[in-house]
Order: sequence, then structure tokens, then C-alpha cells
Amino acid sequence: MEVVVAARGPRVAVAHLEGRLDLMSAQDVRRRLTETVGAGQDRLVVDLAMVPFIDSSGLGALISALKAARQVGGDLRIARPDEQPLTVFKLTTLDRVLKPYTTVEEALTGL
Repeated sequence: MEVVVAARGPRVAVAHLEGRLDLMSAQDVRRRLTETVGAGQDRLVVDLAMVPFIDSSGLGALISALKAARQVGGDLRIARPDEQPLTVFKLTTLDRVLKPYTTVEEALTGL
């Protein structure tokens, strides 16, 4: 799993993920996202366009990062989820908490 975090403003960052978000990569993703929040960029957009698969461990990493962001007054949004991750969000009803956006720019609106 490759994680590239790009600042988009003083408190805003976009995390581009590439690869499977599963048991093998979830811990690193959780660490990178919570470090980003800890560094003051508490308004995150996670771009999942290059993530073909997500499992419960991956969902846990995203929820942990969302919790970290919200504890300091921020937020976390999901952009461009592929078909399988989007299906998982819907099946678990996490699409209500981690609302998917069709573009990164749309997810950034209002952050």
C-alpha cells in the first residue's frame, strides 16, 4: 500500500492511497492518517480511486482516522471509491458516516 499525503491548505490534506487496504496495510494507513491529523491537518480527504479492495481492517483504519480528526474539530471524507470499497461501505452502512464523493474537489468543498 502506498500512501501519499498532499497538503491542500493550512488544515486540509488529501491522502492518495494505492493498493489493497486490508489487514497487511491497515496499520500503516491508520498511522499515516492519524499522524497527519496530529500535525494539524485535521480536515482529510482520502482518495480511494486506486484502492481495488478494502476489508474490515481497512474500514477500521479509516474509522480510527475519522475519530482522530473529529476529536480535534476536523473531518474525514472519502473520494472516488472503486466498486468493491463502495459496496463494502454500503453493506456496512458506513456510507452514512464516511460519505463517498465522486471527486476529490467535491469532497474538499466545505472542509
